[in-house]
Amino acid sequence: MITIIHGDDIVSSRNFLVGQKQKIKNPLEFNGESIAISDLVQIFEGGELFSDQKTLFLEDFLTKRKASKDKDQILSYLSKYQNHDIFLWEGKEVSAKSLSAFKKAEVKHFKLPQSLFLFLDSLKPGRGKLLIPLFHKTLENMEAEFVFYMLVRQFRLLLALSDLSSKEQIDEIKRMAPWQKSKLQRQAFLFTKDALTKNFAQLYAIDLAQKTGSLSLSLIQTIDFFLLDL
Repeated sequence: MITIIHGDDIVSSRNFLVGQKQKIKNPLEFNGESIAISDLVQIFEGGELFSDQKTLFLEDFLTKRKASKDKDQILSYLSKYQNHDIFLWEGKEVSAKSLSAFKKAEVKHFKLPQSLFLFLDSLKPGRGKLLIPLFHKTLENMEAEFVFYMLVRQFRLLLALSDLSSKEQIDEIKRMAPWQKSKLQRQAFLFTKDALTKNFAQLYAIDLAQKTGSLSLSLIQTIDFFLLDL
């Protein structure tokens, strides 16, 4: 059976993948960007273990492997050997077109909760008392460490978009759809450039203290105070 694991909740999808690997005595693991058709032939047809059940884990093949004749051959070959256990893990959402290549596959879709995006979209100066309940609502479904990671990411993007005169853009912004970029720009302009710089510096200090074990409060309490100070 082919199992496709994808979605924007990378933490949960990775945990699921690791759990599947731990069930297998000798998992076969390959990078989807570099695997060759010859690797698959060796796995499924080579040696004395031809009749044995194989378990293959392939990462980032559907989303990072560029369209090519080789990719089409590998897709066809994988479909041919669905009697074995084949796991395709992708670190992002897989398009419906890509999923359609495996009509009989089991799809595990790990999606981030909407409460997280509501919280991130609501980040505005002076909104601390409203942001804290949204933050704690998000914690009902997610670990504080991941919410903090997304908070840092949001301010990094806002800071990068706050200066329209800058010709330099981080790669993540370059890959965004126009509507996503416009939405973030509107949010960025609610802050002054100095405020965004200060907020990002505070988050960096929190991250460093968290990693070195020097936070005086819990991470959740520290984020609460950060939000109140926006």
